[in-house]
Order: sequence, then structure tokens, then C-alpha cells
Amino acid sequence: MFASRTGSQVQYRIISTGVFRALLCSTLFLLFPLFAPAQNVLTYHNDISRDGQDLKETKLTLTNVNSTKFGKRFTLSLDGEPFSQPLYMANVAVSGQGTHNVVYITTENDSVYAFDAGGSPTTPLWHTSFLINGAVAVPCGNLGSCEVSPVVGITGTPVIDGTSNTMYVVAFTLEGSNYVQRLHALDITSGAEKFGGPVVISASVAGNGSGSSGGTIAFNPQVQNQRAALLLSKGVVYIAWASFGDLGAYHGWVMGYEASTLAQVAVFNDTPNGSQGGIWQSAGGLSADSSGNLLFQTGNGTFDANTSGGIDYGDSFLKMSTSGGLSVTDYFTPDNQSTLAADDEDLGSTAGLIVPKQTGSFPDEITGAGKQGIIYLVNRDNMGKFNSGSNDCIQTINGATGGYYGTPAYFSGAVYYSGAGDNLRRYTLTKGALSKTAASKSPKTLAAGGTPSISANGTANGIVWVIDASPKKSTTAVLHAYKASNVASELYNSQQNATRDTLGSGIRFSVPTIANGNVYVGTKNGSTYSLLIFGLL
Repeated sequence: MFASRTGSQVQYRIISTGVFRALLCSTLFLLFPLFAPAQNVLTYHNDISRDGQDLKETKLTLTNVNSTKFGKRFTLSLDGEPFSQPLYMANVAVSGQGTHNVVYITTENDSVYAFDAGGSPTTPLWHTSFLINGAVAVPCGNLGSCEVSPVVGITGTPVIDGTSNTMYVVAFTLEGSNYVQRLHALDITSGAEKFGGPVVISASVAGNGSGSSGGTIAFNPQVQNQRAALLLSKGVVYIAWASFGDLGAYHGWVMGYEASTLAQVAVFNDTPNGSQGGIWQSAGGLSADSSGNLLFQTGNGTFDANTSGGIDYGDSFLKMSTSGGLSVTDYFTPDNQSTLAADDEDLGSTAGLIVPKQTGSFPDEITGAGKQGIIYLVNRDNMGKFNSGSNDCIQTINGATGGYYGTPAYFSGAVYYSGAGDNLRRYTLTKGALSKTAASKSPKTLAAGGTPSISANGTANGIVWVIDASPKKSTTAVLHAYKASNVASELYNSQQNATRDTLGSGIRFSVPTIANGNVYVGTKNGSTYSLLIFGLL
């Protein structure tokens, strides 16, 4: 029943229940985007398939992402270089401060920050530092490599268990003369330690490879760089390591820790009878399929898996069972592996993207690339192993001559790659096959390339975001946004209004996080470190 007034007389009009319901449903449908829950970003590149998609973004559209309506809104101060990707969780009951949407970021100064995701207040909701009892972040000069500088502390992107409200993060500290790596489990509402943590990371495996003693290789925290993002799969936190500048007797390690107890449950070394094989993936995380199998790519190092008794897997895609520990169940290695290893052309400079199930001959696929600039599409059900005469995979595509340093993204039947010195490229995926050439490419090349990420409202308003951050400290990093269906159409970049939106020199391998109308970017400008919040002005 509705009332209307005509002159001094109130008139009542009765609307049938059916009509009222129809009007109500129509109104709610129109208003739904305003109230739809935002998609949480609890792990690197959005999910454990590493597809980079946020498909619940209702505020950012193809018409309002431009330099007039969109730009930098807040700058939040940090105490060190934010190498990890920002993470986001909505409706967190922060201890003593009410409920907030929260963005989390870590720094190389061994800090974890929780900020209100809307930028108000600009001070942290909480801040936890692991520099206690005399511990310091490790000076990069002590490691012989300053790719991350001036100190090394937290490098790999943490992972959040949204069910238990726990963040898992690995911190590296120097304590007197001891180099220590620890796994921490933090309460995301307060930053307090959980589950009796932290635990010191240590491990050993049988092997006679580099750094071995008496047939055993011990994990060396001083030479093993925890750069790859953490993975949480089926109740276990998986952590991977590579090196600091290819220095020292290092290997590629993977370890698993029970999420609820922090007990170590699995250890794997990918070159136990050889050397190197680092798992770094330009900061990308291990991926996992629906059965819990791990998939990842290794860097240059010893390869002998094609020989009798060989267990070294340099420059390879690996598939690992997690049942009863970690064991290799299948692999793919390019036919020119020895050249890749000799020329420092790591296959493992990208993380693998598990693409959605396909309708063709190969329903289960993974795609990744490397420094050589070749894109591989691999059958996860039969990866092809090693053939010195040809690549036994589904497809190879010659891509960026400068190589790839990041993780590809997937959206609406297309895969997006951004290579160094190359255009962002969109490849269509039809019945399990990538287009041989890019269906569209960005109008200009990106100096370093990077890891594309997608925002969309279902299949509508698809936008590809990527940060181009050159390793040259004097070069300004740039946040780009492109139309997902045709990346030749650039919607926005942060240099269009550089005075307002500049990223400064940025951080190599940075990944933007898009959630609830905002884009979060960790950056630096000289010795100033920040988390930037971009959004509608």
C-alpha cells in the first residue's frame, strides 16, 4: 500500500503483491552492485591457480578509469621496501578498533602492517615488527647481492587463511652472527603470534650435491632466498626458496608446514645431487590444482631426471603429489635445457598459470614462460618430460625477446603476458590452444613488463592492470590500465597526471591488488617507502 497526496486529501493506492515484488526485485537488482561483497585477495595473484582475477569489482569500470576520474588518493608510510603483493580482507573485526576492510602489506625491514583499506585513518590499525631481542633485518651486502636493498627481511608474499583469520609469513633476520628464517602465524585482527609460533625453518635431505656433507644437504638460511609467494593448500602452508644473486651453494627447496600447528610435514630439494635450480618465479607463488598437486617452475641448474636414477630438475615444470610428503609425479623440461642453464636463461622466471578446464584434447593445462621469451602450454595430465629433439608439450610460442618476469593472467577466454621490452599481449584460448599471435597488444612497450591482474564485474568491465617497474633506480615506475577485450585501448596510466599519481622508482616484480574500487601498489621513491591507494576521485 502506498500513499500519495492530492491537494489536502490523502489518497491510497493498493499495489498487488506480485507487482510490488517485481518492483522490489528490479530495484534490488539495480542496487546490487552497490552492496555486492568485494572479493578478498588472500594470496598472491588472487587464488591458487594464480589467474589474477577479481571478478567482483563493481566500482571500477571502462568509463571511469581515466586520469580525470581515477588517481592516487592516499599514501601510507612504511618502514622498508614492500616487495610483497598487498593482501585484502573485508569486514575484519580489528582488536579494539571496530570492523574494517583491511589491506595488509609487509616490508623488507621485517614489518607487517594492517591499514584501513579506504585509507582512513592513514596510520596503521596495527603494526608488528619481528626486530626484537636485538634482531635486525639482514644488510644486503652480507649476502653478496643487493637486488633487494638496503636490507632483506620479508620478501615472499604472505598468505591468509580467511577461515581461521591467520596470516602466514616468512621473516629473515640477523641475530648476532646467526642468520635465521622463521615462519610466523599472525592473527589478522591484532598481529599477535598464533599456534605457538614462530618456528625456525630448518631441513635436510639426502644428496651429494653442492654444499653437501656426508651425503646430506642442510638448508642454509644465509644463501636461500625466500622470494616466491607462499601457498596455502588443503591445510598446509608451502614455502619455496631460490638464491641471492645466484651466489653460494644453493638449491631449490620446497617445505610444507601444517597450518594449524606449524609442524613441518614435507621437505623437497630439486637438485639434491647437483646445484642451483632455484624456485623464485619473479616472486610468483607455487600453484595447486583441485587434487592438491603442486605445480611450479624451476630456474637454471642441474638436470638429469631423464637418466636412470636422476632426481635433479633444473629448468623444468614440476608436478608434485602432496600425499605423504612431496614427490615428483610428472614434469616437462624444454629441449634446450642445457643452453638455458649455461646462459642463465631461467625457465623459472615466471610462475605457472593453471588455466580453466578446456573443451579440446587437453582439458587440464598450465602455461608459463621464462627468460628466453618462449611461452609454453603444457598438458598437466601428461606433461611430456624431456625430449632432446623436440618440446613434447601442447604449444610453444615465441614471445618477448627480453623474456618474462612475472605471472600471466587469465580472463574470459584469454591469457595475458607482459614481457620485458615488449607490449602487453592478449592471446585467445580456444579449445585448449593459444592463438599463435597476440589478438591485441598494448600501444606501447613496457620496459620491464610485469604481472598483469584483472578486475571485472563477472565478464563486464574487464580491465587489465600491470605495473612496469624497471630495475633501473632512476626510471619511474608506471601503473597501467587497459581494456581487457582489446589491450590496444589504454584507459589510464599513472604518468598521465604524474604530479598527482607518480609511483616514484617503484619496485621490480610489483603486483597491483584490486579490491572494492581501489588499487593498491607498494612502492618506493629513493629511501621513502609507501603503500599507495588509487581509486575514484
